[in-house]
Amino acid sequence: MVTIARLASSLVVTTCLLPRLISAAPSATDPCVKVAGKTFVLPADALACYKAFPFNETLRQNVLTTVARVFDFFTFEDYYLNSPPPFQESTVDIRATIAKLNSTQYPTDYDFSKALYDFTTQMNDGHTRWFPNCYNAYQNILPSPPITVEVDGVQGVYIAFDAVDFISLLGTDYTSFFDSIGFDWKRLAGAKVLQINGQDPYSYVDTIASTVSGNYLDHGVRVNSVFSSYRISGTDFSQRLGDLAGPMDVTQTSLTFNLIPVNSTVAETVTVPYLANYLGPPFIDSASYWEANCAANAATNGVDLKAPQMKAVAITRRHAKGNIIDQSNSNAIGLPPQFIPSLPSVAGSEGVIKSYILPDNQTGVMFVGSFEGDFDGFQADVVSIITTFKNAGVTQLLIDLTNNGGGFVCLGQFLHQYLSGSTFGYPGFVSTVRANTLAQKIVATDIELELTDTLSFYTGDNYAFLNGTHMGANFNYITPSVPFIVNGRSDPTSQRFHDTCELGFSQKVPADPPFDLSKVAIVNNGNCASTCAMFSTLMNERHGTKIAVFGGKPGEDVQFKGMAGNQVLEWVDIDTEIKTAGLQNVSISVL
Repeated sequence: MVTIARLASSLVVTTCLLPRLISAAPSATDPCVKVAGKTFVLPADALACYKAFPFNETLRQNVLTTVARVFDFFTFEDYYLNSPPPFQESTVDIRATIAKLNSTQYPTDYDFSKALYDFTTQMNDGHTRWFPNCYNAYQNILPSPPITVEVDGVQGVYIAFDAVDFISLLGTDYTSFFDSIGFDWKRLAGAKVLQINGQDPYSYVDTIASTVSGNYLDHGVRVNSVFSSYRISGTDFSQRLGDLAGPMDVTQTSLTFNLIPVNSTVAETVTVPYLANYLGPPFIDSASYWEANCAANAATNGVDLKAPQMKAVAITRRHAKGNIIDQSNSNAIGLPPQFIPSLPSVAGSEGVIKSYILPDNQTGVMFVGSFEGDFDGFQADVVSIITTFKNAGVTQLLIDLTNNGGGFVCLGQFLHQYLSGSTFGYPGFVSTVRANTLAQKIVATDIELELTDTLSFYTGDNYAFLNGTHMGANFNYITPSVPFIVNGRSDPTSQRFHDTCELGFSQKVPADPPFDLSKVAIVNNGNCASTCAMFSTLMNERHGTKIAVFGGKPGEDVQFKGMAGNQVLEWVDIDTEIKTAGLQNVSISVL
C-alpha cells in the first residue's frame, strides 16, 4: 500500500494558503512583463521572472513544515541513511538536509524552492518528489538533443538523427529564433559528439543523471533519462527530449559540443543556445504570474469526503495509483510520421496501448505506454488486443514498456493476471503500511466512523489477508504494529496484506494463460516506473519472463526498472485522509 508519497506542488499546511500578491499596474521594470504572452523566451529572461519574488520566511516555514511532516508520515528515510550498493548515490540524512534548508539564507523564493526541488530530485525516488509549479513553468529546449546509439559496432553519443524532423514540429515560433541569430541547428543532426562542455560526453551525461534526472534509484536508468527517446504521451506517440535537451530548469543558457558533423571528418566546437518554452497559464506581470502558477487554490489541499457538499458527488471505490511525474509530458512533441509504426494497429489500440502483428504473423507487439487513462477502457483494450492476436494465430508476445511512468496499480495487476490466468493466484505484491502514530490513528478513527473504501485508502476493506480472504472495513490491520529495523532504527509496519484489485476488474480473466508464458518477453529502456516496475518485476520473478533493456552507456548495467512499484499518495490524498478522519485539528506526535 502506501509506503512513500510524492510531495505535490504548492505544498501547504492544511489551514494555510500561499499568500497572493497585491495586484498593481504592470511596471516596465517588472521582469515578468518582458516574457508575458510569449511561448518561447530566452532562459535568462525566464529566470529573471522567477527571481522577481523575494524570499519569504513565512512561505519557507509553511512549505518545510508540510514537507517534514510528509517525510515523517511516509518516506522510509532510514533507508537513505546508508543506502546499499548499487544505490549508495542516494544516501542522505533527510532531517539534516531539511534543517540546512531551514537555516540557509536565500536571496529569492526561487532560490529556496530550487534548493528543495534539487534535494528531493537527487533522492532518485520518483515517489518522493516536490514540484514547485511556480518554478517549473518553463522547459528549456535544445534544438540538438543527444542520443546514445551503436554505429559500426561502437556505442557513442550523437545528435539525434531525426532532430530536424521532430524539433521542427515545435513550430516556427521556436525555430525562427535560431534563424534570427543566424544559427544553423539543422546541420548538427546526426553529428558524432566528442565532448560536452569540455567533458567526455558520457561523463557529462553521468553528471546530469546524478543531479537533474531523479525519479529512478538505478543510475543506469537515469542515464537513459538524459537521452532523447520515444514514448506514448497520453494516447499518442511522441518524442521525449531527454533531461539534457529538455530540462524543467532555465539556469543554463547554452551547451557547448565538440562534434563531427555528418559528411565531415573535422571536429568543431559549437555552442548551441537553449530556448525556454512556457507551459503554464497566461499572465501579464509578476502578480498575475504568481496567481496563475504559485498561489494555492482549491485543488492544492485535500477535502473532508464526509462533508455535506461532497454528498452530491457520486463516490465509488477509488483506484490507487503508482506512478511518477514526468513534467516533460506537458510538452509532448509528436513523432515524425516516418517513425510511427507502418503496420496496421489491431483493435484496442486507441488508448494508451498500441498493438501490432509483425510480418511473421506469429509475433504480437503491445506497446504499453502507461497504466493511466480510462480504467475500464484499459481492461477492455487488453481483452480486445489479446483476442485479436489469438484469432490471427499469434503464438508469442513482445511487450514494450519504454518510458512507462506507471499508473493505476490494479491495471498493472490486471495485465499480469490476464496473461497468467486466474488460476495462477494473486497477481500483486505483498504489502505493508508504515505504522507511525498518525497512520494508526487514521485507521482507528476510520473504524470508529464506520468509513469504507469509498472514502479512505486506509480502511481494512481495501485489503485482504495473505490467504486471499478480504478484510472487513472494521478490521485494524495496523495495530498492534510489527517490529521492523532499518539501519539500526525502529520503523514498525502494519501486518502484511494483499491488494484487492480483483474487485475492480471489469473484464473476465481467462482461467489459463492465453500464451505460453515462456514465449512472452518484455523490452524497455529501464524508464519503467512504479506500476510498470511492479508488473515487469512480477512477470520476471514469477514466470521467468525475459526482459531486454536498451540504451545506457558502455560498461554500465541498466536495470529493467529503476524503482519499486506500488501505491503512492499525493499531498492532496494525504490531506484528504486526515480531514476525512477528522484529525486535522488533533495534536499527534507525528504532526
